[in-house]
Amino acid sequence: MGDKKAAPLFEKLKADPNNAALLAQIGAIYKATHQFKDAEDYYGKSLKADPGNVATRGDLAACLFFTGDTDGAIGQLQQALKTSPKDANSLFNLGVMKWQGKKDSAGAIDAWQQLLKTNPDLEAGKKSQVEKMIAELSKNPPKVQE
Repeated sequence: MGDKKAAPLFEKLKADPNNAALLAQIGAIYKATHQFKDAEDYYGKSLKADPGNVATRGDLAACLFFTGDTDGAIGQLQQALKTSPKDANSLFNLGVMKWQGKKDSAGAIDAWQQLLKTNPDLEAGKKSQVEKMIAELSKNPPKVQE
C-alpha cells in the first residue's frame, strides 16, 4: 500500500536522491501504512542528508520502537535531545519508551519531569497528561520482568 502512495515521490527522488525532506516524506507514508521497516530505511537516508532534523529522528525512533528495537529508538531520541535538549516530543516519547519498552519507571519519570521543566508553556492538556502519568507511575511502578 505504501509503495502505491509513494509512487509519485519516487519519481521526484530519481532527480534528487539526497533530498532529505522528500526522503522523510516517503518515510512518513510507510509509517502511516505501518510498513515500519521501509519507513526506517527512508528516515535513515533522510538523516544521512540532514542529521540535525529532530522531527525525522523522532519518526525513526517511533518506527524502531514499533518493530521492537527499543534500545535503538531510545538512542535516536537521545541523539535528538543532543541537538535540541528541550524538544517536547523527544522528551515525551523517551519517557513512554523507557516506561513501556524498558519498564524503567524512574527513567520515564525523569524524562517527563525534564519535559515539564524545560517546556513551561506546554499545552495544558499535554501537561496534565504528563503530570497524571508521573503520579500514576510514582504510585504504581510496573514490575520489572525477570
